Amino acid sequence: MTDLAAFATGYAFALDEFQERAISALEAGESVLVAAPTGSGKTVVAEYAVHRALGHRRKAFYTTPLKALSNQKFGDFGRRYGERRVGLLTGDNSINSEAPLVVMTTEVLRNMIYEDSSTLGGLESVILDEVHYLQDPYRGAVWEEVLIHLPLSVAVVCLSATVSNAEEFGEWIGALRGPTRVVIEEKRPVPLRNLYMVGRELHDMHVEQGERLIPNPYLVSLDQREMRVRTRPPAAGRLGGNIVMRAERPREGHRRVYVPRREEVVERLAEEGMLPAIYFVFSRAGCDGSVRYVMQAGITLTTQAEQRRIREIADARTAWIDETELDTLGFYDLREALAAGVAAHHAGMLPVFKELVEALFQEGLVKVVFATETLSLGINMPAKTVVIEDLWKFSGERHELVTPGEYTQLTGRAGRRGIDELGNAVVLYQRQVPFERVAGLASTRTYELRSSFRPSYNMAVNLVRNYTQDEARHLLNSSFGQFLADRGVVTLERQLERDHAYLEGYHRSMRCHLGDFAEYWALRERARRIREDARRGGERRREDEVREALARLRPGDVVAIPSVRRRGLAAVIGAREGRPTVLSQDRRYFRPSARDFDEPPRVLARIDLPRSGSARSARYRRDLAARLVALRVPPARSRAQASDPAAEAKAAELERLAREHPCHSCPERPKHERWAARASKLEREIAGLDRRIRARTETLGKQFDRVIAVLEEMGYVSDFLLTEKGERLRRIYGEGDILVTEALEAGVFGGLSAAEVASLVSTLVYESRERMPRRVDLPTQALRRRGQALSELWVAVRRREDAHQVELCRELDFGFVPTVFEWAEGKPLEDVLLASGLAAGDFVRNCKQVLDLLRQIEEVAGAPLWSVLRAAHAAVDRGVVSYTGVEG
Repeated sequence: MTDLAAFATGYAFALDEFQERAISALEAGESVLVAAPTGSGKTVVAEYAVHRALGHRRKAFYTTPLKALSNQKFGDFGRRYGERRVGLLTGDNSINSEAPLVVMTTEVLRNMIYEDSSTLGGLESVILDEVHYLQDPYRGAVWEEVLIHLPLSVAVVCLSATVSNAEEFGEWIGALRGPTRVVIEEKRPVPLRNLYMVGRELHDMHVEQGERLIPNPYLVSLDQREMRVRTRPPAAGRLGGNIVMRAERPREGHRRVYVPRREEVVERLAEEGMLPAIYFVFSRAGCDGSVRYVMQAGITLTTQAEQRRIREIADARTAWIDETELDTLGFYDLREALAAGVAAHHAGMLPVFKELVEALFQEGLVKVVFATETLSLGINMPAKTVVIEDLWKFSGERHELVTPGEYTQLTGRAGRRGIDELGNAVVLYQRQVPFERVAGLASTRTYELRSSFRPSYNMAVNLVRNYTQDEARHLLNSSFGQFLADRGVVTLERQLERDHAYLEGYHRSMRCHLGDFAEYWALRERARRIREDARRGGERRREDEVREALARLRPGDVVAIPSVRRRGLAAVIGAREGRPTVLSQDRRYFRPSARDFDEPPRVLARIDLPRSGSARSARYRRDLAARLVALRVPPARSRAQASDPAAEAKAAELERLAREHPCHSCPERPKHERWAARASKLEREIAGLDRRIRARTETLGKQFDRVIAVLEEMGYVSDFLLTEKGERLRRIYGEGDILVTEALEAGVFGGLSAAEVASLVSTLVYESRERMPRRVDLPTQALRRRGQALSELWVAVRRREDAHQVELCRELDFGFVPTVFEWAEGKPLEDVLLASGLAAGDFVRNCKQVLDLLRQIEEVAGAPLWSVLRAAHAAVDRGVVSYTGVEG
């Protein structure tokens, strides 16, 4: 029996063809990229890489983007290979780190590589799960750092969601690391049925027309509105005929065409046998509210036996938490909802509660989970049905429509392999999105992988430590982002070659028997450019003068607007940010720009504005426009545009020299001029292409140079060698890395209590979810002084960054200071959560980030700070915060 055959016997199903192709690549000693839908069995390839490494008595590392996913894989592998052969390394846990198989977060592996850790010895394979995370704007660079710096002797297995440029991504890995097989599987393990729910009715999104699928015509017709006209007699005592009422409504009528309520959806899915289901609601409050609605509706989806089992599991998993804290955390409401078969799942929940929901759902005890989109990443929770309530979601800055890639990711969990013949994706009726666009999301499979790689301070000092300057630049130019940019440069380079060939032909055609025509033409071109530059300079000065004049205008001023589309008198009715709002004679109001004026506007008259109303009022606009029309003002006289005498003199002298040139009297001069004009135009296009190529090539190398310039100025790097400060910086990871080392250097953490140190550290990692963070009062005088000192350090760093066009050091956020201070002082969880207004999950996650940075600072700080840093760590790492998700 071959090694592969022996491995395959461990599965209850035959291996798919794509799995066999990927495994054959590993057997050939190649790296492999597997891009396949969620639930298709990509992990089998990773498990074979582990099996092969252990069979060779070597090591395998399995990396994931999420601690929860790492914990899950640690448990899975522990059951398969035995606990002694499996380790776990995350920010929270360090278990059996020298085991032959270690599961870890991707950041841990990156840090190991930079530290040149001895744990890397004997490593044969690295599995990068969810490798499409490399486009994450905050953490994505870590995946590229690993692929760039990992020793070439180590094979990599990259597991990715279906991406439309997988071949391009695989080509980059191959160029970087040697032979790499790209294995793409488009077919879902369980076919997906896309449904649209209108009211209580479920409809197929697509129907067959000949040999192709088209959007369901009936659903398309629902977007067409019809006008209903009703008449009613006048009220008693009123004269006149019947009153006609017009109302627009969907063609099917209001009773049948509406967005179903969440409890209606759950009942309908239960009736159709479409549970278990994941119901995506793009807000935490929406998830929690959905559970309440279902409970209030009296819906129970479980049997009495299931309810007893659910309560037993829930009680067992939370037995370590104090009963008063359980009450504070809303555990008893959660347990009753779980017993009814419904639950919420989002980042605001306590990790232990989220894991409880996941475990019960995987066992089939919980039937419906209302979740935010974070559930679509990583965690193994397949369902029979996925529901998407709204296709608009808030991106952090604005509401955006779900992309086809996001739709694919969300619906990827629909259909359980070996259980369901079909998976169901249900989209609820969308009032704001035309159905054809909804159907397009379901039928499009575009999910393009993009790079988010950029040099950080920590990355820069680690490159300085491990490589020469040329090697460091070469490695940066090896990134996926630069690879994509360079692919675009190839097209530009080809265009450049063609243009140079054309230019050579133009130069041959403009040759003159009387002399050097290129020299003659250069004199005329220089004269033209001098006049053109002078004209543009004059235009810029005029625009500046216009902007200044506009900023001086006040309400009631009347000006003439000369632009064709807005010509006439206009009255200033308001001003904001240096730009006035005006109302014109034709009753339109707008904010004029410098482009609307040939010269600075002059105030021609003053006018009294109406005492009440605003430009939104038709009466206000009518009255003011009438006053403007009645005004009799002298027409504004345009000033002649003054030319630049010095520029004109230079241009005239060049033209005189051109007239004296032998080529000026050539009888074929008009013909030569035509070719010379073509050559000049092409030379300008070539210069533009050169600029575009220079801008795209080595962009990361140039960014790296700017980062190094900041580090040199601040004393971290000297002659491309690390100073003592630089050695400290290379062991601090995160957006606040340079600020931490500056604070240590300035003694900002010295002389504080444990709670004060934890509070100050929180400003470097905390990021408020509020768009306008609220002002907080720092709890002690010492904290106020040190907070001010830290803010001054941040200002100094940003000033240095601005000078070098760098923006890496994120702003401090003091929003978590009072909360973590009270917690570190030993206050009860109930009081801390009540005062902060934070969800329990957010509170725990922010505390974990504080703990992670405290641990890093402890590793680089001097002995005087060790005791207070350890005390701060112990003060924060208690109660619900200390939960790690695994049994160590």
